[in-house]
Amino acid sequence: MRISNIKNRFCLPFENTHAPIIDQETFDNVQRIRGNVKRYPDGWGEAAPLTGLMYCADCGGKMYVHRSNNGKRVHQYTCAQYGKVPIGTLCPTQHRINESVVLDLISGMLRAIADYAKSDRAAFVREVQEAQASQQDSDIKKKKRRLSAAQKRAGELERLVCKIYEDNALGRLPDARYAALDAQYAKEQEALAAEITELEKAVSSYDQGKKSAEKFIALIDKYQGFENMTNTMLNEFVEKILVHERDRKGSIETTQAVEVYFNFVGKYIPPVFRDVELTQEEQEALRKKEELKDKRHQAYLRRKASGWQRQYEERTRAAKKAKIDAGKAAIRAEDMAKGIYARVADLPRQEPKRAAMQVRPTL
Repeated sequence: MRISNIKNRFCLPFENTHAPIIDQETFDNVQRIRGNVKRYPDGWGEAAPLTGLMYCADCGGKMYVHRSNNGKRVHQYTCAQYGKVPIGTLCPTQHRINESVVLDLISGMLRAIADYAKSDRAAFVREVQEAQASQQDSDIKKKKRRLSAAQKRAGELERLVCKIYEDNALGRLPDARYAALDAQYAKEQEALAAEITELEKAVSSYDQGKKSAEKFIALIDKYQGFENMTNTMLNEFVEKILVHERDRKGSIETTQAVEVYFNFVGKYIPPVFRDVELTQEEQEALRKKEELKDKRHQAYLRRKASGWQRQYEERTRAAKKAKIDAGKAAIRAEDMAKGIYARVADLPRQEPKRAAMQVRPTL
């Protein structure tokens, strides 16, 4: 037997034997942060704050951060599925979005929720519970009905097992028939027991979720402001973020839907972020603005169809590439000066070392 195997035999976990040093929620949050951060643990300094929280709303794939774009130090997230070869097969578009836009959105939502919860705590709790009910009620009702049916069937099986045992003992049921029925009932009981456990867990978590608004308020009260969203704060508050594609690609000003799911309360939108009824003047101004966007977009499509757009891009390509290359060189030089980037050619040359053979003791 190997020594390592002996060691593992005496490393079994025993839960709830000592008072916890930290609460379960803090432990879960730390594990979530450690699980999300996979790349650049040292060289790039702190990990991107939204790492592991961003998902594509269309394909469900994770979104990865790009720390520079076209020679500018701009953090952007794109769908990882889109970039897999062949490009655009697993997901048709990038769903590109700036990190700063998402951080500002979350910060603004949390400030709005904090103000609303402080001004009318009871209304906030009631709204959260109603939102959770609308999201989960239909599903949880099905689970409760199925749980009741499964528990009823489990009771029936227990009575049937007792009956066939008694019939076999009294000679009314042959041994072969008894063995077949016993195996059949045992298999069904095992499947029902697993299903009942899962259903009870789901129903229990739903019932506990009705108290989660108070937990979320307590978490908000923990912080004074939400101007600087750290990695820890984001993982404490946010469960996931779903990013949709922009309504109009290629436009400087456009809208893009982003769904934020918070821990404890799910997809909750504070009142100030909800749709408001616009005045006639505001509606007319918005209509004119959208018309102008459409005209510009249609003009771009006409230039593209006529070939003029391609000619323009070819004339300006060299200057644009030179500008981008200069920006990339500046970023690279800055990172090299900080010691977080180095070219392979500049590294000291080392001869390969032969690995030494290691012998493990056995018993």
